[in-house]
Amino acid sequence: MRPELLAHLKPELATQVDRFTEANSQIEEGVLRGKDGTWWPVLAGVPCFLTGEMRPDLAEFEKKHRLASPPGTEGLARDAEQAKTTVTFSDKWRRFKTYGMEVEHQTFLRGWYCKKLSLPDETALRNFYRGKQSILEVGPGSGFNSRFMAENSPGTVIAADISEAANTTYGNTKDLPNCHVVQADVMNLPFPDNHFEFAIADGVLHHTPDTHAAVVAMYRKVKPGGQFFFYVYKKMGATRQFSDAHIRQHFTKMTPEECYVACESITELGRELSKLKAKITLEKPIPVLGIPAGEHDVQRLLYYNFVKCFWNDAFDYETNNMVNFDWYHPHNAWQHTEEEVTGWLKELGVKEYAFHPANPNGLSVLLRKPA
Repeated sequence: MRPELLAHLKPELATQVDRFTEANSQIEEGVLRGKDGTWWPVLAGVPCFLTGEMRPDLAEFEKKHRLASPPGTEGLARDAEQAKTTVTFSDKWRRFKTYGMEVEHQTFLRGWYCKKLSLPDETALRNFYRGKQSILEVGPGSGFNSRFMAENSPGTVIAADISEAANTTYGNTKDLPNCHVVQADVMNLPFPDNHFEFAIADGVLHHTPDTHAAVVAMYRKVKPGGQFFFYVYKKMGATRQFSDAHIRQHFTKMTPEECYVACESITELGRELSKLKAKITLEKPIPVLGIPAGEHDVQRLLYYNFVKCFWNDAFDYETNNMVNFDWYHPHNAWQHTEEEVTGWLKELGVKEYAFHPANPNGLSVLLRKPA
């Protein structure tokens, strides 16, 4: 943790910092002290603002530094619910620490961000971030996008993750002086409201107990006149919904290791269908299944409408399998309609927004908070 982070935290959470261990201008171990005796640990370079069941076991930390258990860190009922999903992503980002860092990944992912933000190319994407002075990313995963934004922004980038992905992101970005990482819940972020010029949550908020509430919580952190991008799962056709529900009913009960193994046959299906490179043309749509008319790649047709069997030749087998694991193992994985999300935006008083058609699986929303 760099001391400069303090300027971006709620004052009541961190009025001072005790530095126990430092390295390369970073506080590796320490305590952020707030009002009324509350304190928050800095562990392996990452300040942790979690409460209740989400808070790590700090018994040894407290004993080592002669600290009494702090008040004000009691949990809420939602902590137990969120903890189930956090298991998935802590395991995922311990395994896939270099996801998005390799050239093949970056070509694919940056192209996808261009589609999500409705930008023509990577140059435009870099220029988009160059105009931002303060950026918040929730759910950074490996930190590949946090790193890209920090490298292309003149301001500060802060990444917040509830899972152990925070540690992975820190490891992949700690050399950047304008990038900070915290472990925190999107529903209880340690930043003042109306603070960030741009906020981004890509494929994250639908993994909380309440997607709508998570959107509102992040929206509060955006400055008037600032922008907010989020991507959530789209409600798919009837057959795909049935398959998703049926598979998740079995896979969410598994350990992460068991689920990775169970996903292998689905990943193999995606790989073998992709090898066919077959296309078909439907002259008529099938509205009852949500299938449009036109030309369809056979693998994509099954992928979008019947069962998520992801495969991308830019990734190795394990990474492809991870993408399928990411879909089927999380305890919470809500799907939404464009009409539903539009209703949320209207409730917030947002008038300037756009849905960008990045892919049929999700809803990409870029909005501007009224000045």
